[in-house]
Amino acid sequence: MNTWVYIDHFKGEVLPASWEAIGAAKALGGSVTALVFGSGVDAVAKSAFEFGADEALVADDAALADYRAEAFASTLSALAAERSPDLILLPTTTRGRELAGMAAIDLNTGVLVDVIALEPDGNKIVATRPIYAGKLLEKTVCNARPQIVTLRGRAFPKPEAQPGKPGTLTQVAAKAEARTTVEGYSAGEGGVSLTDAGVIVSGGRGTSNNPALSAPAGMDEKAAEIWKAQEGFKLVGALAEALGAAVGASRAAVDAGYIPYAHQVGQTGKVVSPDLYIACGISGAIQHLAGMRNSKMIVAINKDADAPIFKVARYGVVGDMHQILPALAEAFKKKLGK
Repeated sequence: MNTWVYIDHFKGEVLPASWEAIGAAKALGGSVTALVFGSGVDAVAKSAFEFGADEALVADDAALADYRAEAFASTLSALAAERSPDLILLPTTTRGRELAGMAAIDLNTGVLVDVIALEPDGNKIVATRPIYAGKLLEKTVCNARPQIVTLRGRAFPKPEAQPGKPGTLTQVAAKAEARTTVEGYSAGEGGVSLTDAGVIVSGGRGTSNNPALSAPAGMDEKAAEIWKAQEGFKLVGALAEALGAAVGASRAAVDAGYIPYAHQVGQTGKVVSPDLYIACGISGAIQHLAGMRNSKMIVAINKDADAPIFKVARYGVVGDMHQILPALAEAFKKKLGK
């Protein structure tokens, strides 16, 4: 099987999910070709060889220095139409999903999204993906060619790099026409990326429910609620810092203005698969569970012993997160020598 893997990067910084996709492609057997688009990206191609790619198709053009969906999708579609790969894998990132959908239209094929397992069946690939908010797993195939699949981050193991491993680098033409331009970038919040994190500590509406805390005088009820919640998220952040973890949040917390949307985990936020997910003051609505139920281990901290989150948790602590989190953070700091 001739498999292509799109390497998703920003200015040469590759998302780890791209290397996971190369590992998934190698496990299927056959040749693996990395697709590297951008400007000055030879180093990215060399890294792709080290993680297992046999060949790299490199569209190195100043017009591709910034990601623009039209140019990148047109370049991918033109290459696929010319060279006829059997399978194209992309990470399930914002750029990966966008490229997969646009290229599928150009190539008159389908897309299987957010896949967590692949297995060959003759000249087809059987893909497993969660459906109905993660309640069920579906096995499905794409009968058209090329088969296009986006892979969920952290669902596949990242291969070990082999420094100096060679490969065939082939320069290809870019289709740089696009109606959009990139005016600039604004810096987002620092910290660990949710999608790449091995450990996530998330907060919910319960962050605002601290009876021992009084809001500053003069605040109205809504402002006082947000202030309390932000103080609660400081405890979530302190535990995350002790663990080297990312900070997540439920939709309820985001909608209430406690924390920016970039932290939202769930059906309308980010879908994550960390090794450890600690849910603090989160009741466990189905929309939130859809975004984190595939975590390898879930720990829930909630005052309500009947909260739905406990049904998916390996370990549950019934109690006040405002008392439990500082003790946990201190214990982890001592354990980890921080």
